[in-house]
Amino acid sequence: MTPNEKNIVRATWQKIVPIADTAVDLFYDKLFEIDPELRPLFENVDMGAQKKKLLQALAMTVAQLDALEVLAPQLAELGRRHAAYGVQNEHYDSVGAALWWTLEQGLGDDWNTETAQAWTAAYTLVAETMKSAANTDGNRPSNAQRTAA
Repeated sequence: MTPNEKNIVRATWQKIVPIADTAVDLFYDKLFEIDPELRPLFENVDMGAQKKKLLQALAMTVAQLDALEVLAPQLAELGRRHAAYGVQNEHYDSVGAALWWTLEQGLGDDWNTETAQAWTAAYTLVAETMKSAANTDGNRPSNAQRTAA
């Protein structure tokens, strides 16, 4: 990510923070609309706690954009955990689409091409780091293991 992209992500995140509860509700509503097959992954999840975890992960990412040596291992661990929950690589596309839509709703006129590019760069960094860790041998359960769980 460029320094300018990092600055845009940080500045626009500060505009989302005051409406974070609404934004996270919009995000999950949109995610399940885009990709209904994800809903079963959340059947036994406390959604209130899950929403807080999402906000914490986003805040952590934004705060550590200049400290990738700290951020990358945290994202890798998150990716391994998500693989264990049954998250597949293609699900990251749905999450990205829901995130961009949510940011656009929350930022209004502050959502523009430059902002979209900055958030795309940030999300790509996050998603690729998580997927890479999840796809490491032994980290992604087989379909049989997921079905048995």
